[in-house]
Amino acid sequence: MNGSDRRTAAACPCPVARDSLYTPVRVAELDLDEPSELRSPGGLGPVDPDGRVLALVRLHGHPLGLVKATGAPGDTAGLRRALVDAAHRELYIPSKSSAAPGALPGRVGSGRASAEPPTVSVIVCTRNREGMLRQCLDSLLRTGYPHVEVLVVDNAPSDDATEALVRARYLDQVRYLREPVAGLARARNAGLAAARGEICAFTDDDALVDAGWVSALVDAFQADGRVGCVTGLVLPAELDTEAQAGFEQYGGYSKGFTARSWSLSDRADDPLLPFSVGKFGTGASMAFRTELLRSLGGFDTATGAGTRSRGGEDLLAFFQVLTGGHTVAYQPEAIAWHRHRRTMDALTAQIYGFGVGFGAYLAAAVTHEPAQLAGLVRRLPRGLWQWQTVRRGRAHVACDGGNSQLRLGRKEFQGLLYGPFIYLFSVWQQRNAQAESRP
Repeated sequence: MNGSDRRTAAACPCPVARDSLYTPVRVAELDLDEPSELRSPGGLGPVDPDGRVLALVRLHGHPLGLVKATGAPGDTAGLRRALVDAAHRELYIPSKSSAAPGALPGRVGSGRASAEPPTVSVIVCTRNREGMLRQCLDSLLRTGYPHVEVLVVDNAPSDDATEALVRARYLDQVRYLREPVAGLARARNAGLAAARGEICAFTDDDALVDAGWVSALVDAFQADGRVGCVTGLVLPAELDTEAQAGFEQYGGYSKGFTARSWSLSDRADDPLLPFSVGKFGTGASMAFRTELLRSLGGFDTATGAGTRSRGGEDLLAFFQVLTGGHTVAYQPEAIAWHRHRRTMDALTAQIYGFGVGFGAYLAAAVTHEPAQLAGLVRRLPRGLWQWQTVRRGRAHVACDGGNSQLRLGRKEFQGLLYGPFIYLFSVWQQRNAQAESRP
């Protein structure tokens, strides 16, 4: 098992026995500078867990990887020692000569500072989830970045609860916007239109962001002027249920702990480019140069959650940045913690939606850029073969013999086949609605 595999393998907790109930796993953070303390994700303070723990290991605040350990009830000191031992055994820990802050491998823009940091507009789209939204906004306001504005876009709400929360709790700290038409792409476009920052960053209302999230995104933009989009590391905020653990086992959102970047010049290394943008990151942690995203027309409103397409708006934006001649960078220092679906029914629906969204994205890509159709047809068989190989590999190591993973894989594939037709229908539906609305 190589270092990258070791860093990610710990995120797949399994029940003790095939027929037992799932045992919850507590997610925490461990900084090797302060090994006597474990902290909750998103800066929520110290914790003293017992039982099974999955910990993000840091050095000087920089993420190194994930490790897991099990502690006896009441023996938190022993649990911390076990996690530290696992970190030294399983992860690359830099020697003292190379462990200075900013010198760690995988960091984008290390040690580079701007005389005047750019303003960042952070856009959070939400719908009827005031409790999660409050925790998300609290984490955003702890980032400490000097030039940041936070915008909440309330998408087709059923009541005024979100607006009341923002007005009462975040007066003069958060700007409230309302997008009456349902659709995540529409909500993100509303935030994009109102953004005042040179960089616009997006996260979800069910995510918590790290204190260094905004700064890390900015670092990646400042390190290379060719970068038009930056994505970040997304880790589970909780693994309380079997469905949440199953999502991580299926692949989760994490793209690893090594910084990367992609441009069209990388086609020799990845023959599936520019269509294989799913490996770049996810909409729960992404940022763009504002004027570039506006010049691309923002997000395609026939895609995204809240529409029949169920997703794909983030993938299409990555695709358009890439085919526009810009670079997409992955910055693992930009950490967000995501609260996954808690039930198996919700997980199954989500994975099916991923398939529909990816199929819709492929249809949207060739609709926006018809010249790419021949390339897609040429690359599609290889892409499907790789996708099936990865899914079978994950099912092979699954806790239940792979049955649940195979079921999820079939649902995603069904959605993938359905997605292009759904996207075309969504486009037709929107055009008809626009025509009917004209006087």
